[in-house]
Amino acid sequence: MRLLANPVLLRAALVLVCSVSAFVLGLFMMRRLRKKIAAESDLGDGATTSLGMMPEHLYSTVIQQLKQQKHELQVQTQTEQLRARTTENFSQAVLTNLSCGVLVFGSNGLVKTANPAAKAILGFASMTGMSAEDIFRASAIHSRNPEKESLPDETFDSSVRIADEVHTVLHEDCKRRDIKADYEGPSGQKRTIQVTVSRIPTIDGGVLGVACLINDLSELENIRRKQELRGEISAEMALQLRTSLTTIAGFAQQLASNRDPEFAQDLAKDIAQEAAQLDRTIGGFLTAERATAHSAK
Repeated sequence: MRLLANPVLLRAALVLVCSVSAFVLGLFMMRRLRKKIAAESDLGDGATTSLGMMPEHLYSTVIQQLKQQKHELQVQTQTEQLRARTTENFSQAVLTNLSCGVLVFGSNGLVKTANPAAKAILGFASMTGMSAEDIFRASAIHSRNPEKESLPDETFDSSVRIADEVHTVLHEDCKRRDIKADYEGPSGQKRTIQVTVSRIPTIDGGVLGVACLINDLSELENIRRKQELRGEISAEMALQLRTSLTTIAGFAQQLASNRDPEFAQDLAKDIAQEAAQLDRTIGGFLTAERATAHSAK
């Protein structure tokens, strides 16, 4: 009891007890850690042994399946590439052989594709990267005057240009069909063209750009003008023929009712002159018709 009452001895006894407890706890933790490491080592050796005991034909089967899958993927990739090239070549062949011009404007309003017919009609060697204003410039479309619906002739609406229609279709969900306009190429050659402008939509409802189909109506317009001119000439000639026949008929009636030889001789001369004039008129018309038919061939 006296020893326990001594504070120095009591403190030494407590330190000794704590040291022994810590030593015992350390031994216990080290032993437990050693068992855990041994157990993990046994498990790894067992897994290695299990893998080592797998048969070789199983490895071969797995490797063969992987090779087969790789080959199938390669074949599928090559097939898709071939299909894509075939589609592209087909589209290119169609565009190349079309008689009408095809212009494709991107979403930025610049030309992405132009087929040979479009280049020939519009007079450009290359149009890639050009805008509608660069190509069509101030070409105004033909429109009917709503205030003069009784007039069949078309008039010019200089406030609406082809370039404006391209931008309208690009930014609005609409279509412009069979727009007629007088076009002047970069070399000064004038043509009458007909344009149809349509949007190119995406799957999700967006817009990829605008497609323009262009037809050259210059030859048709020339034929139409020639037909109109021929109609005017035919109407004028019909009037001349009618006048000449009426004149000849009047001379003939006078000749029949008059017995004066000198007057009859004058009437005969007038009839001969009118007949000669009629022959020249008809001959000139027939000559012009033959020349027109020969030039058409």
